Amino acid sequence: MKDIGSDTFLRFDNVKKSYDQKNLVVKGFDMDVREGEFITLLGPSGSGKTTVLMMLAGFESVTSGDIAISGKSINKTAPNKRNIGMVFQNYALFPHMTVAENLAYPLSVRKMPKNAIKERVAEYLALVELSDFGNRRPGQLSGGQKQRVALARAMIFQPELILMDEPLGALDKNLREQMQFEITRLHKQIGFTVIYVTHDQTEALSMSDRIAVFNDGIVQQCAPPAELYERPVNAFVADFIGENNFVSGVVKNIQGGKALVETDVGTITAHAADNLIAGGSCKVSIRPEKLFIHPTNHAHDNAVTVTFNTRIYVGDFIRYYFKLPDGTDIIVKVLNDLSAPEFEDGAQAKLLSLEKDCIAFPTG
Repeated sequence: MKDIGSDTFLRFDNVKKSYDQKNLVVKGFDMDVREGEFITLLGPSGSGKTTVLMMLAGFESVTSGDIAISGKSINKTAPNKRNIGMVFQNYALFPHMTVAENLAYPLSVRKMPKNAIKERVAEYLALVELSDFGNRRPGQLSGGQKQRVALARAMIFQPELILMDEPLGALDKNLREQMQFEITRLHKQIGFTVIYVTHDQTEALSMSDRIAVFNDGIVQQCAPPAELYERPVNAFVADFIGENNFVSGVVKNIQGGKALVETDVGTITAHAADNLIAGGSCKVSIRPEKLFIHPTNHAHDNAVTVTFNTRIYVGDFIRYYFKLPDGTDIIVKVLNDLSAPEFEDGAQAKLLSLEKDCIAFPTG
């Protein structure tokens, strides 16, 4: 794998996109990507992530701003001149061609000698573990095999950059997980640069070097997966990445980056997010796996009293649903072992948490 250097390979500089010259669907996108990085654009439908990918591919024009590869603007470069490979959700394979012919196609249009094409096709069939499938047509392949062929075809002409637009969206859960592993393996082995679009949070967290979270045409946060999950910058990111509980309250004071929040279920000490002010309303985010049900030996800074609602067996863990006085649900995930407690309907329970696992975000 190539080392990821400090120099910028791909740069988005205040990129904006409007289809009607009035409303922006991408509202000033900035990002520097290093060679060999795996970057995921994540967000709900209509948030702007796919539009960014299409502008990078050249299938959509840039309204304003600049996209540059290796220091050279590609805004006016035709799509076929950008040296970019693409993988789509629907595979986009030629049904009348064999697997080998599909892989050979991007090489033949680049006038590569026939002997060299044959060698390269054999190399990439082996790379995606399909050496025995070269003479089959796409209709004779499973979904996972088709996606591996599509991936090999995007890589075979050795582009500078590979774009993936919801490439695993058509696969079932097991195949998705297999292909996530496959793409990650190939990325580590070859070291190509990836811009990957998905709305699947688990996929993004498990595959990416960095994730850009979009909402309403704006990147809310761009950071490595662990940072996004553990330290979201706002309530949208906290809610969109993974699962979260939110407890409403008022900020009593802020000191040393910690907020003291008064809530209907008691005082909670939490990490203070940006723009939080004393006296202002807020909501404290706490992930379900960061809550502990009393009694426990686990260390804690906060304790809130809640009402038990129901308990759902999920297999490897159990989901407990409690209610706050205002009717808000609060969920706790507990490993499925002998220590998992039982409650009567409507019973009172105490939930414990650490200050470092709670984040207070401003509201309003």
